[in-house]
Amino acid sequence: MPTYALHESDDRFLATAPNRYVHVVEIAAPPSAVWAALTADDALVSWSSAVTGMRWTSPPPFGVGATRVVTLAGVAGLTERFYRWDDERRMTFTVDSATIPGLRRFAEDIQLTPSTTGTRLTWTFAVEGGPALRPLLRLAGPVTNRLTASIARGIVGSVDAPVR
Repeated sequence: MPTYALHESDDRFLATAPNRYVHVVEIAAPPSAVWAALTADDALVSWSSAVTGMRWTSPPPFGVGATRVVTLAGVAGLTERFYRWDDERRMTFTVDSATIPGLRRFAEDIQLTPSTTGTRLTWTFAVEGGPALRPLLRLAGPVTNRLTASIARGIVGSVDAPVR
C-alpha cells in the first residue's frame, strides 16, 4: 500500500486546525492507570473498534521521538511520531505519513489532569486535507466528531485501577 508524506504538525496547528475535535472524558482512575492504558502494547485496539491495529516501531522506554503505526478500520495506516511525552500528564504526536492520499497534516494531543473523581482526559484531534480532500473533510465533520469521541470515550472501560 503506498504511503504519502504529511507536513509536520505542532501546537499551533493543534490550536488552529480547520478540522479540530476536542473531547473531555472523566475516568474514575488515577492518571498513572490511564497513562498505562494509553501506552500499552494493545493501546487503542483494546477499546476502539475504529482502530484495528497498533504497533510501536520504536523500543521502550517511550518518549519524545517514539514512533508507532496505527491502522484505522483495517484500511488506513498512520505513522505517528511523538514530539511531546510528559509521563502520566501529556503526549502529543504528528502524523508523518498516511496511506490515505490527500491529507496535509494530522496531529493528536492527549492531556491527563487529576480530578476529584480520578482523571480528566482531554483528547484533541486535528486534521487538514489538501485542496481535493478539504470539502470532504468539512462534509464528514459530524461523523468524524462521533468517531473521535468514541475513541476518547472507549478508554474508560479499559482502565481498571480505582481512584484511592
